[in-house]
Amino acid sequence: MLNTIDYGGKEADIVHALEEDIIFGRLAPGARLVEDVLLARFPVSRHTIRQALYQLERLGVVTRERNKGAMVRRLSPDEVRQIYEVREMLQRQAALMIRLPASDALIEELTQILRIYNDHVESGYLRGIHEANDRFHLTMFSACGNAYLVASIEHYMRLSLPVRANSLADREKLDISRQHHAMMIEALKRRDNWVLAQLCVDHLQPSKAFYLQEIESGGDRPG
Repeated sequence: MLNTIDYGGKEADIVHALEEDIIFGRLAPGARLVEDVLLARFPVSRHTIRQALYQLERLGVVTRERNKGAMVRRLSPDEVRQIYEVREMLQRQAALMIRLPASDALIEELTQILRIYNDHVESGYLRGIHEANDRFHLTMFSACGNAYLVASIEHYMRLSLPVRANSLADREKLDISRQHHAMMIEALKRRDNWVLAQLCVDHLQPSKAFYLQEIESGGDRPG
């Protein structure tokens, strides 16, 4: 599987920890990331903290404003719609480029990831659910053969972290998600790329729709 993000060292630990806080709602959209607070939490230099914040900004999950510093990015309804328009285009194109029927090795790898995903859903392990979900999609899309396309897909997956996070603790949404994953595996065994592509687009809709419903009805973010 293509690994497009690799920072290494203490900086990577901070990026990973803050991403996890955003994914699981411990840091809400708009929450400030104060350097002194982060220094008290992480035993590193101020330079390392600033580099980690820079990487989070580059990933699109943190923004900086004059006189306010760094904060968790707050997505407007228009931004959510635009991000998901790009995700749909990228994932549809990647699905259309996968040679079908897919190899037995790819089918077996995705089936194993789905088993792990299902185990984490049953046990309620949120971090495992998130990681297995991302691994499933990036493994599948890597079969398109275009590393730059896969890197773009991963980038927009990260941009949509606050949107995707609302599904992690919702059993109904998780059941739909793993049904979609199983359907994708079946589509990979056949020869119709358009069916696979439509599945990949349909898979994006529940989280997007729920997030938009929440913020447009006056909520700050899904709970």
